[in-house]
Amino acid sequence: MTSASPQLLIIGLDCMEPSLVFEQWRQDLPNLSRLMTQGSYGRLESSIPAITVPAWSCMMSGRDPGELGIYGFRNRGDRTYNNMSISDGRAVKVPRLWDILGEAGWKVAAISVPGTSPPYKVNGSLVSCFLTPSREAPFTHPPELAEQIISWMPDFIMDVPDFRSDAKDEILSNIYKLCDQRFTLAEKLIEQDAPDFLMLVDMGVDRIHHSFWKPMDARHPAHEPNSPYANAIHDYYCHVDRRVGELLGRCSEETAVLVVSDHGAKPLMGGICLNEWLIQQGYLVLKETPSTPTPLDQVEVDWSQTKAWGAGGYYGRVFLNVKGREPQGVIPLADYEKVRSQLAESLTHITDPDGNALNIKPFKPQQIYQKVRGIAPDLLVYFDDLAWRSIGTVGYGSIHTIENDTGADDANHAQYGLAIFYDPKQPKAGQQIDGAQLYDILPTLLHRYTIEPPKGLRGKVLDW
Repeated sequence: MTSASPQLLIIGLDCMEPSLVFEQWRQDLPNLSRLMTQGSYGRLESSIPAITVPAWSCMMSGRDPGELGIYGFRNRGDRTYNNMSISDGRAVKVPRLWDILGEAGWKVAAISVPGTSPPYKVNGSLVSCFLTPSREAPFTHPPELAEQIISWMPDFIMDVPDFRSDAKDEILSNIYKLCDQRFTLAEKLIEQDAPDFLMLVDMGVDRIHHSFWKPMDARHPAHEPNSPYANAIHDYYCHVDRRVGELLGRCSEETAVLVVSDHGAKPLMGGICLNEWLIQQGYLVLKETPSTPTPLDQVEVDWSQTKAWGAGGYYGRVFLNVKGREPQGVIPLADYEKVRSQLAESLTHITDPDGNALNIKPFKPQQIYQKVRGIAPDLLVYFDDLAWRSIGTVGYGSIHTIENDTGADDANHAQYGLAIFYDPKQPKAGQQIDGAQLYDILPTLLHRYTIEPPKGLRGKVLDW
């Protein structure tokens, strides 16, 4: 290895929106702007679904959600009806960038990359992600690194607590704390360990979008133009930019740097009550309709009459009740594809509350993934390019709602994140990258350092 530390630095900014960085606020972000002027940059297409889990694991492994068997935060654990569980790092069965670099002899440091809880052994250090249950759970490799972090930062947090609440000042304070702790930790590990590779992910960008998009964006249906938080997101982007500059100041002049987000963000226009729609269409039959909004797993479903049910989230998931596959399946296997295609087609006719067409995209896993492992949804659905989220709760009596059923939320995810790459040894003078996907990151970086990639990766090598 060379004496440059790190040789490669990745700054992950979860959910950072390219239009804000590349256009709207570029003049206010001198460090990111300089990297763009010296290197390459462009929009980066996310995975489907464009969700933190699995997107970062897809990016770092060059595999798609189907190959990983991770279709969102919560996945079906088995074929029963109510067993959805959160996918933590144990679900990722393939090597990620720091594992491959570690095998090649690089000393690595990975800080808070989603998909790293519980922590595991790497050739260097690892600090686990926001899915770590608490600081009492193991959150580092090696284990003794945890004590050192607590000695540096006695109030070290794993995520922004209760970021869907109304305690806006507290949320804002914790977003800054989370960010500062991650960047400071990166600086300390560079100084102490001189790793060849370091990656950190700040979840604060995602949290601030979900908490403070409404006051910023006049397109939001509940826009608050005179809110004291109108500049909260702008000011935080400026703060992140300063921290990027300070971190680069601790690195070698030869350090190559990638600033990257796993997806973007947009205003949340409302919710489509997916299970309510399935009830209206006769696919889902309840034994009794609740009088107030109730999660589906808390009501009695007549599975003997039910053909399909759905799950909520930033995108929709539809599961078919197939004979011989689900415990009380009713759709004969021979009819599966016909029913699935009919249902997909019907979904595209959902409109907004005024009857205007919405751009609705149902995806069949077998058509968008290289492989389909685990228990995939039968359909994944984007409502109006993710401008509307999926609501799984029943009892609304309508298929449209303004309120999110999992807590206050101002923003949804957008399909495109961003990538900015600057390598002092190969400057690109502001080259714009088109057609990049997050699957391209791993093969591109391995190619840059002449490391043999694993077989069967989905991505291509970008001209960085």
